Amino acid sequence: MIEASEQADARAPNYWRMARWAGILALLLTPLVMMQISDGWHWTIGSFVFAGAVMGGVGLLYEFAERASKSRAYRAGAAIALITAFLTVWTTIVRDDGNGIGFLMLVVTAAIGAFAAWFRAAGMARAMLGVAVMQALVSIAVATAPVTARVPDAPFRFLALGAFFTALWLTSATFFGIAAKGDYAAR
Repeated sequence: MIEASEQADARAPNYWRMARWAGILALLLTPLVMMQISDGWHWTIGSFVFAGAVMGGVGLLYEFAERASKSRAYRAGAAIALITAFLTVWTTIVRDDGNGIGFLMLVVTAAIGAFAAWFRAAGMARAMLGVAVMQALVSIAVATAPVTARVPDAPFRFLALGAFFTALWLTSATFFGIAAKGDYAAR
């Protein structure tokens, strides 16, 4: 039988979950509000559907990660990886400068690495480390491309943005590594 404390925990509202979904809803409603205020915002129904699918997908994937492990380090690694993947997709779509396929492939690589690792912490740490290395290499390749050199400050901007995303992937890998050490200690 389930004890009374476990039953109370099962019925207790999860305020972090509600805050996450409220944040996603607020992000999704921001363009709607801005369209009423500014002429610079032009979203179609398709834009809202796409943004809702991407943001909702990230939220659902985090829900799965939260259920997969009780480790806070694992959850932090998953959250950072998902946010980084979301930001990669979002900035690639917004930027639309013809370099997007290389950056979108990083997200695909992260997903394939996660599946190949069966979402285990040690494998996820290695996968995120690999994606961080790929992020750095793609950023350097784009920053040193002759087309990029024609635009003022573009190489620096690509390197700075690449360094930021590389740091996020490395942070995710670090948290997964911490979770993996906790898994090995528990054995």
